[in-house]
Amino acid sequence: MACAPAMSPDLLVDRYGRAITYLRISVTDRCDLRCRYCMAEQMSFLPRSALLSLEEIALIAERFIARGVRKIRLTGGEPLVRRDMIELARRLGRHVGSALDELTLTTNGTRLAEHAEDLFDAGMRRINVSLDSRDPGTFRYITRHGDVGQVLNAIAAAKAAGLRIKINMVALKGLNEAEIAPMLGWCADEGHDLTLIETMPLGAIDEDRTDRFLPLPAVLESLKHAFDLAPDTHATGGPARYWRLAGSGTRLGLISPLTGNFCATCNRVRLSTDGKLHMCLGHEDSVDLRAAIRSGGLAAVDAALDGAMRAKPERHDFRIEAGAAPAVSRHMSVTGG
Repeated sequence: MACAPAMSPDLLVDRYGRAITYLRISVTDRCDLRCRYCMAEQMSFLPRSALLSLEEIALIAERFIARGVRKIRLTGGEPLVRRDMIELARRLGRHVGSALDELTLTTNGTRLAEHAEDLFDAGMRRINVSLDSRDPGTFRYITRHGDVGQVLNAIAAAKAAGLRIKINMVALKGLNEAEIAPMLGWCADEGHDLTLIETMPLGAIDEDRTDRFLPLPAVLESLKHAFDLAPDTHATGGPARYWRLAGSGTRLGLISPLTGNFCATCNRVRLSTDGKLHMCLGHEDSVDLRAAIRSGGLAAVDAALDGAMRAKPERHDFRIEAGAAPAVSRHMSVTGG
């Protein structure tokens, strides 16, 4: 850990000429909900001994910043269940406004109310909250035991703390599709953005994802009958394509990995909680940064990052087909959303 970083490191550019400017970090694979499309009801989580320490996460993240990453998102699992996560946010937040354009967070909202002001003080100005339904019964069914009132109160607390909110909603056929238009209307009333996400074949779950897959192009056409939507050039560094809702400050984003592949402009890599760097969400390949930092310090991390850039694939191979195995065996909570 005491090793000095390499001088003037190269920017991170993969073999297809794509500059990597966005790092997503899963600080824990643990979550206090069990969303049906994300994980099995009876989950086995990684032993704590297998996880990166928060100091190691910070050192690796700062190496990415030195090599051109401009945006970092802290994710999980549920990142706010990890003790001292706010300390990590404070450390990385010191880079915002100089080497880092943005530090942000994706959360399920269950612990957001108690941490919202700390997140703002750490330098965050915008966060994503996963909310697939505002109906108490549907929310409880999707999450298996969640309380939507708790999450809605937390969203209000985060807004009061000065955080801009983007709602992440996984579109689920036959489950929440009738709530999509009302969710967009609610977001417009509250001043939030909304991003819709197609369900992705990551990790084994207890249900067949095919039954719940809802193509977003069809959803967009339906929404255009109810709302005045116009294409928007807004970009947050992620894969969403945006539309502006007329008469409001609300944007609608669509993340459609199956119906609208966006790999050609991929600028992202993901650091899992056990120190594996995943160059693509849809591939099993990874580079072990935990082993690198523990065996050779930051110089070894730099060498591993160079290897990762050579290994990053051109695109994912997601398919939603009845009976098909998941694209990768790991769950989204391990990789980070």
